[in-house]
Amino acid sequence: MTSQGTLEATLDGKVALVTGGSRGIGAATALRLAREGADVAVGYVHGKEAAEDVVRAVEALGRRAVALRADAAQAADAAGVVDAAADALGGLDVLVNNAGVGVLGPLESLSLADVERVLAVNVRGVFLASQAAAARMGEGGRIITIGSCMAQRVPGPGGTLYAMSKAALTGLTKALARELGGRGITANLVHPGPIDTDMNPADGPYASGQAAMTALGRFGTADEVASTVAHLAGAAYVTGAEFAVDGGHAA
Repeated sequence: MTSQGTLEATLDGKVALVTGGSRGIGAATALRLAREGADVAVGYVHGKEAAEDVVRAVEALGRRAVALRADAAQAADAAGVVDAAADALGGLDVLVNNAGVGVLGPLESLSLADVERVLAVNVRGVFLASQAAAARMGEGGRIITIGSCMAQRVPGPGGTLYAMSKAALTGLTKALARELGGRGITANLVHPGPIDTDMNPADGPYASGQAAMTALGRFGTADEVASTVAHLAGAAYVTGAEFAVDGGHAA
């Protein structure tokens, strides 16, 4: 079936940018979108070699790819990487706002520098990238942002700053959906739960407690998050919505 909104119809030959795409959820998403037919720009700030590995893996799937260095904490980079991706690959159809940072700790221990960095990357960077993408996208564009299960449920102390930054993305996503819907551009938000990545391994020192907070009793995989992102990249009648890929963390 190839009716409007199916994965096959919307991703074949499309161009996607995945920020923070050199590892973890970002890398898995870049590869999944490529498998569904998209050419992919891989944004990164550290790990040039890892980003180039993702590019080679995308190219091995028969799709075009490019690695683009951009620091989402810098306003010029957050917007500039969108234009760089569109220029390199001939347009932009899908933006995946995946780049993010997490600073956890007691409220009184958080410095002004911590606050500024987290909000710059997790909120301002997402806004600026989305703004730049909207200027380059035509009808059928997709803006998909990676939030966090902590935007829906904060199970303990120490997450004030991070949870605040991710919760802000709900308002941004809903407003983008309303503002861009008339142009046929959708905006959606994905909230991962505990996901097995280098930053938060399933065998790490805090893993057992995190897994116990989920209904399924386990960590998720980056591929499981990427699957939902790929679905939204092809979904024409879903916008302004939040999707928990969290194993029941918020249940």
